[in-house]
Amino acid sequence: MKLSQFQFLLPKERLATEPTRWRDECRLMVIHKDTGEIEHKIFKDIIDYFGKGDTFVFNDTKVIPARLYGKKEKTGADIMVFLLRELNREQHLWDVIVDPARKIRIGNKLYFGDDQSLVAEVIDNTTSRGRTLRFLYDGPYEDFKEHLFSLGEIPVPKWIKDKITPEDTENYQTIYAAHEGAVAVPAAGLHFSRELFNRMILKDINKAFITEHMGIGQFRRVDVEDLSKHRMDSERLIINEETCRIINESKMNGHKVVAIGTTVLRGLETYITTTHEVKPYDGWTNKFIFPPYEFSVPDAVVSGFHLPESTMLMAVAAFGGFNNVMNGYQVALDEGYRFGPYGDAMLVL
Repeated sequence: MKLSQFQFLLPKERLATEPTRWRDECRLMVIHKDTGEIEHKIFKDIIDYFGKGDTFVFNDTKVIPARLYGKKEKTGADIMVFLLRELNREQHLWDVIVDPARKIRIGNKLYFGDDQSLVAEVIDNTTSRGRTLRFLYDGPYEDFKEHLFSLGEIPVPKWIKDKITPEDTENYQTIYAAHEGAVAVPAAGLHFSRELFNRMILKDINKAFITEHMGIGQFRRVDVEDLSKHRMDSERLIINEETCRIINESKMNGHKVVAIGTTVLRGLETYITTTHEVKPYDGWTNKFIFPPYEFSVPDAVVSGFHLPESTMLMAVAAFGGFNNVMNGYQVALDEGYRFGPYGDAMLVL
């Protein structure tokens, strides 16, 4: 498939800048991939399509306050630092993006906080905007981490909203987030509320969790027309034995496995056996899914409405069928659905 096949006109006003008041009351488009039929529901209706023994698989990564604002030594120039991943715990080394990057060189020091209480030294250039920083901090690791994160803000993308509010700290995080490491939220999971979880328990629908720490590559533009030449950024992926047991038993007994989001879709397809079983995994994945693709694990997927030419849209189209999903997106535009992480949702069965 070609990149241009995933292009469509998305008016800026269709990007949701705030979530619905209640997590589980956004709109839900249901696409039946075998027939192309489309239904319009409310998200909390999702469990009407599933029953006892079915399994919902979630990504329990937790978004860190990755965006920091600081000053460059001597000049006092304003600098934005975006934390990507921790490289070395003992030495406080972090892989980051800096902006503007043009004058940030090896050896420069950056100061953070109103009192400039945290200092970092640039020790390496990784890409045109990428740097490795060593934070200069004397004290226990947990104190350093708490101090670092207290100076950052939750990284809601700037194309959604320019100014972050205190409410975003909660809104841009799933209710089941457990393991810190993501710089983007697994947005399909934002629509699950505690009330919806309780209703899943009443219907004996299983919950299973993987951890995939979403990086900034989620929003990186695809810059090749031939999709087979695109390479995804690697992300840390952890699938434990208990999750494998729940998923494999569910499939063995003829029940449905539902991937909540495209990170789960990719994660479940990263390391599977020839008999289509999920195996424990602790490593990295750069799995890129686009049509055509034959899936081994999920029977349904929940997703948001993504940007044109995004890898998330491509993954959903691979699962639901290119024509079905692209038609669904046109219907969403016609019917006033909201796009982006704070927008509405889609269930493909």
